[in-house]
Amino acid sequence: MNSRIKYFLAIITSVVVGLSSRTFSGLIPHFIAKHAGDVLWASMVYFGFRFFFVKRSLTWAVGISAIFSFAIEISQLYKAEWIIEIRNTVLGALILGKGYVTVDLIRYVIGIAIAFWIDKYWLQRDKRI
Repeated sequence: MNSRIKYFLAIITSVVVGLSSRTFSGLIPHFIAKHAGDVLWASMVYFGFRFFFVKRSLTWAVGISAIFSFAIEISQLYKAEWIIEIRNTVLGALILGKGYVTVDLIRYVIGIAIAFWIDKYWLQRDKRI
């Protein structure tokens, strides 16, 4: 299967499972419901970079995903009215978040690490054969 298709499916899966973890939070353990959204968001970011930059290394994807995710979180400290209005929309909140939370940085690292391992040991398996 084409690499871009694999990454596209991984992005869609991350989004669906991430949104489901928030929509059905009452049906899953509280710990998972509390952390899954940010972990899956960071995984989606990783798979997104892999989708657009399939020729780059996995290590590069980890680094750029962490920089991007951390930049989005840190940008939440910026409180200009125009960006607050964007964050108050559903799409703006999903992409940019609503407010800075330090623990999100840990969640992002975990999500990127999980995506890296999925990529290395599952999505890349055709290349190892």
